[in-house]
Amino acid sequence: MTAVPSRTRARTDTDPLWLRVLALTLVIGFLGVMILLPLATVFVQGLSRGLAPAWAAIREHDALAALQLTLLIAAISVPFNAVFGVCASWAVAKHDFPGKSLLVSLIDLPFSVSPVVAGLIYVLVFGLQGWFGPWLQAHNISIIFAVPGIVLATIFVTFPFVARELIPLMEAQGTDEEEAAVSMGASGLMTFLRVTAPNIRWGLAYGVLLCNARAMGEFGAVSVVSGHIRGRTDTMPLHVEILYNEYDFVGAFAVAGLLCLMALGTLALKALLEIARPELDSHGV
Repeated sequence: MTAVPSRTRARTDTDPLWLRVLALTLVIGFLGVMILLPLATVFVQGLSRGLAPAWAAIREHDALAALQLTLLIAAISVPFNAVFGVCASWAVAKHDFPGKSLLVSLIDLPFSVSPVVAGLIYVLVFGLQGWFGPWLQAHNISIIFAVPGIVLATIFVTFPFVARELIPLMEAQGTDEEEAAVSMGASGLMTFLRVTAPNIRWGLAYGVLLCNARAMGEFGAVSVVSGHIRGRTDTMPLHVEILYNEYDFVGAFAVAGLLCLMALGTLALKALLEIARPELDSHGV
């Protein structure tokens, strides 16, 4: 099992030095121009007038409302997608049934559909002129231009992340351990809790972190269904747009910087999990 990786390393080590240097330079240059430079620009612009104005922009009432709404949306949508992702992955990877390919295609649908189109779909269904709009209005239920609509749009654009992280993992693990557990009399729930769940815990953690990062940064679908009601339905990305359109560049970049820090914190947590994973696995955790 270890012979193939060693031969692979031997082949790559024999590549010319200039080729390795060129490849590394291209990768670093691309990351620097496309990721690091824009990220640094956000913080430089946000702090261009000093820390006090940036801090004041973050502590402003509408900014705090946007922060609270962003965290609320993530707190609702991420657990929902975690449950959905586990169930969908279990069904796809462990069972064969008619329509399995269709289910996989539907899981991938948000990757191919524009978030703006996703938002328009919910407006068509739940808006005042939509399919259920008159009934919702008659019962005084608000979905579009309210928190429920933002939650639905966020769930739609983020639900593939957990499932797509778990499906290949479950397929690679196969069904031997589950079948052995069932043959020894374990129930379906006990088999999942004692056999399947420990095997997918790291993949689930990674999927949840990626889902959370996307939920906090979603703009297109949320912009369509939110109504841009300042202090009520504006998430942090929408609040950044409002400040930028008002030429409050310091405020816009300060809030954008906070959003970047939240995303970077999520990625840092993912990196820490990757570092801690071998040690925890070696102790049977």
